[in-house]
Amino acid sequence: MKLADILNPGRVAVGVAATSKKRALEEIARLLALGAPSVAPADILASLASREKLGSTGLGHGVAIPHGGMIGVSTSIGAFVRLKHPVDYDTHDGQPVDLVFGLLVPQNATGEHLQHLAAIAEKFSDDDLCAQIHAARDDAAVYALLAG
Repeated sequence: MKLADILNPGRVAVGVAATSKKRALEEIARLLALGAPSVAPADILASLASREKLGSTGLGHGVAIPHGGMIGVSTSIGAFVRLKHPVDYDTHDGQPVDLVFGLLVPQNATGEHLQHLAAIAEKFSDDDLCAQIHAARDDAAVYALLAG
């Protein structure tokens, strides 16, 4: 699976000024809603927050992959933000997060959900890619890195 299958340039934002994990999730929910116009951003946020209550989706090394399932979504949708300043995200390594890839999947798409999570986690385990994302100047440059 390529991230370009679930991500588009309009759902990538660089330099987001979130001051907390909650604000970062709000921005991811807003961007995910662009790919699911029939679903309210508040409902997406509730799904993401519900998943976070089960345990942090922070991978470590400054990366988080908040995700959730949603009724009314027919295909997986991705969104990405690079935060202006890292935020505390309750990660297992204790490191703050500034790279956040959100994933929204159909309510009962467990297999697809796990495949997408694995592909996203693998992509962000590449230290060189993360360094390039940090150095990228704008949304389009980050999208090109993620979609490639």
